[in-house]
Amino acid sequence: MAAISGGKTYHHGDLRNALICAAVDLATEGGPERVVLREAARRVGVSPTAAYRHFDGRGELLRTVRTHAQCVLADAMERAAGREPGADDPALAAERRLAALCRGYVGFAVDQPGLYRAAFCVARADGTAGTLPERQVPEPDVRAFILLRDALDGLARAGAPRQAVRHAAGAAAWSAVHGLSLLLLEGPLRRLPAQRRNAVVETTLAMVVSGTRAL
Repeated sequence: MAAISGGKTYHHGDLRNALICAAVDLATEGGPERVVLREAARRVGVSPTAAYRHFDGRGELLRTVRTHAQCVLADAMERAAGREPGADDPALAAERRLAALCRGYVGFAVDQPGLYRAAFCVARADGTAGTLPERQVPEPDVRAFILLRDALDGLARAGAPRQAVRHAAGAAAWSAVHGLSLLLLEGPLRRLPAQRRNAVVETTLAMVVSGTRAL
């Protein structure tokens, strides 16, 4: 997505982009519920009528914000993996990359809860936001899952896990970090002090890696 929020100053040379930036700021501040086309228009300084020339309604704007949030989540994962030191042992290097990607995933959720929630919302027909139903298969182009899948491919090339279970392992790894993220944001784990929270994160990542070895 071309639009990237750069703060509270919006430029009207590209009104559509300015509206997206404003909507991303709204999601950052309060999650997908805050993304309203009229409010984005107010922040940019244009009329709702002008905004509706670029978006059919709130649902289209929210879908655009969701795509942006998915991209920045994956970017955070890649940055975390890029900071991880390599290893001479290919299997160890692959395990470290998997853990780092998962760490970046959870870290993004904790640092950017509004955008994280926006990344997994859907726009209903009435324009309201909801969470992705469990029965609904996530979009195949979600980069976060692709990164985890590719990391597991790297483990497979290093000797584990077995080919037959690799796809299921990717879904399991994603489920672990996504579930942990939600517990840290909205569940009882949100009350943990930073030190204990970090310990829970690292223990979960160790379980993901060790569980992958056992497949």
